[in-house]
Amino acid sequence: MSRCALVRGAMSASSAMARLLLFLCAASGLLLAAVAAIPPPEEAARMARYVLHSCDWGALATLSTQEGLRGRPFANIFSLSDGPPGPCGGSGVPYLYLTDMEISVQDLEVNSNASLTVSLAQTPYCRKHKYDPQNPLCAHIIFVGSIVKVNDSEADIAKKALFTRHPEMESWPKDHNWFFAKFNITNIWVLDYFGGLKIVTPEEYYSVKP
Repeated sequence: MSRCALVRGAMSASSAMARLLLFLCAASGLLLAAVAAIPPPEEAARMARYVLHSCDWGALATLSTQEGLRGRPFANIFSLSDGPPGPCGGSGVPYLYLTDMEISVQDLEVNSNASLTVSLAQTPYCRKHKYDPQNPLCAHIIFVGSIVKVNDSEADIAKKALFTRHPEMESWPKDHNWFFAKFNITNIWVLDYFGGLKIVTPEEYYSVKP
């Protein structure tokens, strides 16, 4: 085979590879666009799943047991995760990594009832669209329920969900007696559009495909 033929063959192969790479990049872009697509307002249950899976932290409100605050609402920030990042990683269960030394956890030991709010304000979505966190289009979800420790069979699931998003947790002081917990959801409110809150049942929430 001549040198020219070899060169033409190499260029042809290179061109084919370039076309393949462009195709893969385009396909990846479409996939990412599909993943990033926010559910429509009429799909409130999917929206609740979407927002939770998009968030790394939330505001947990308890009834305080602290002196001078007893019985009053007390909101605190907690890292959370419902599964590893990505379109297929969300279980819908908000997992937390807690210690009895934390002030809100002390409240939960007396009364495990709580509410948890997560918002797309912490994601690029609302910043991209210049939505204020209080704008209904910057969707947020309010969960009501209770905090429970996970059992041994669920601990590995909770660990994977949390440590993939929050790797720093693995290095937190061992003498703080950390444990895995989850938010046991009983009520769900969705605010993602104008016209007020939407109510989603836990059954609807867990049955949808996020």
